[in-house]
Amino acid sequence: MQPIWKIKQPEIDAVRSLSRQLDCHPVVAAILMIRDITTPEKVRTFLNPSLANLRSPFLLKDIEAATERIAAAINQREKILLFGDYDVDGVTGTSILLDFLQRADADVSYYLPHRLKEGYSLQHTHIIDYVIPQGFNLIITTDCGAGSHQAVAAAQDAGVDVIITDHHITGDTLPPAFAVINPQRQDCDAGFGHLAGVGVSFYLLIALRKYLRDNGFWADKPEPNLKDYCDLVALGTVADIVPLVAENRILTDAGIDIINLKKRIGIKALIEASGLKNQPANAEDIAFKLAPRINAAGRMDHAGMAVELFTTQKLSTARKIATKLSDLNIRRREAEKAIFTEIEEYLEAAPDVLKKKSIVLSDLHSPRQWNAGILGIVASRLVKKYFRPVVLIAFQDGTGKGSARSIPGFNLYNGLAACEDVLKGFGGHSMAAGLKISPTQLAHFREAFDMAVRQKTEPDDFIPVLRLDYELKFDDIDVPLLDSLETLKPFGQGNPEPLFMARDIMVVSSKIVGRNHRKMVLSQSGQYTQNRFAAIQFNLDDCDNLPDVFDQIAFRLRWNYWNNAKTMQMQIEAVLE
Repeated sequence: MQPIWKIKQPEIDAVRSLSRQLDCHPVVAAILMIRDITTPEKVRTFLNPSLANLRSPFLLKDIEAATERIAAAINQREKILLFGDYDVDGVTGTSILLDFLQRADADVSYYLPHRLKEGYSLQHTHIIDYVIPQGFNLIITTDCGAGSHQAVAAAQDAGVDVIITDHHITGDTLPPAFAVINPQRQDCDAGFGHLAGVGVSFYLLIALRKYLRDNGFWADKPEPNLKDYCDLVALGTVADIVPLVAENRILTDAGIDIINLKKRIGIKALIEASGLKNQPANAEDIAFKLAPRINAAGRMDHAGMAVELFTTQKLSTARKIATKLSDLNIRRREAEKAIFTEIEEYLEAAPDVLKKKSIVLSDLHSPRQWNAGILGIVASRLVKKYFRPVVLIAFQDGTGKGSARSIPGFNLYNGLAACEDVLKGFGGHSMAAGLKISPTQLAHFREAFDMAVRQKTEPDDFIPVLRLDYELKFDDIDVPLLDSLETLKPFGQGNPEPLFMARDIMVVSSKIVGRNHRKMVLSQSGQYTQNRFAAIQFNLDDCDNLPDVFDQIAFRLRWNYWNNAKTMQMQIEAVLE
């Protein structure tokens, strides 16, 4: 579906005024205005993210009680279990808590459930079959637990305290835990709702380290430098697609610096396996190269190997794990492609399905059983192509596990809440969620969900929009501009990389590289300088009869690193011929 192009370019006099006031490039001033960063104080904070500007962790509800309980468990040598989620957010949150508690000489171990065999979050069976027999005294969850009412109650009944750290939306009631640290809980007004699960875990460590320091704990042992954990915080934050604003921007910026120092052996090995060793990594590299490999562990095997990667001190072990993660990621892509192709063929044969406002499909009539661990990725690809909410469900042993993805105009969590009477359970966010369902309720859910989509959307919500930041002439593109754009990083959700538009573009030369990428040299008609720029357009559907002229292009400006040198390059995102 072709999107509508909309440009946000602000009033030019206001841009010039802000540019003079801040002594910054006018294009950067325009982008800051678009993002409502217009006062000198806001601009300074945004352009100079600093760990010193992190707000107090003690704004979070229950964090003081949690720190006191954990400190008591450390001092009394109680058995502590970290229970984490199997995605990048949960893995990194588990890793930083594990490393810190080990440095504090705590009796600590961790448990990550198997994604396909056990499912998401802390469950009653974990308490009965593992926690109680192993004699644990305290459970700390990472990136999960907000909906684990039955499991937490079972733990408390058995005399095992539970501290929940999570960032998922909570219901009206909380599990009966010793402490629930979740900025999404309705009675928490800390203003940290943007944090990923690893961000919540990091804030717990800030509070815990201070509590231990105030009580003289570090007098005879080295105090951990929490900045060193920011590499993992950045990985989890970017991978979970939370907004890169406020604390998230600060932590991610610091974390990317540490990632590029390659201080952590596991990240060094992962960077090598991802082909990034000769160029600095950025947030996009985390999202598209590092995070998929980490996620592949939980999707295709077991997420525990990712924790081992981040906590090992042996480079040989790290390289072995990183290589396996890369192999699993290849298998993940192949499995994902197979499911996507199957669904595409089904939709071509059953076009009436696309008359609905949503797509809800399962593997009940598929020739193969779908891997529930990769359905979220396939759902995202379907949303991108058909621009409507998508739910994909894999059934095994009489229960369906579904992954759902949405469009900006439809709150997925609220939509699933409207269908909760036909679901075994659900949870997540406005744009991504998971669910459990009985096969007998699938047809009812399909109709109820589509009705919820219809009732909670407007016709314009189903028209994709390409939002452009600025119309940029080739005469105005130079090295100072690209250097100025670097100050806006890290880019991601809530702070997207600037998308520019230019008109009347001519293709000076071009060739196909790889299987379907077009490498070009472009110029713009009517420009004084006649500047020419290298450009790349990825994943063309048709490599024949390519145009030599574009009426408009949408593009990003980047430094391209190759052979220890960097050159200016345009990445073409869309064209109008």
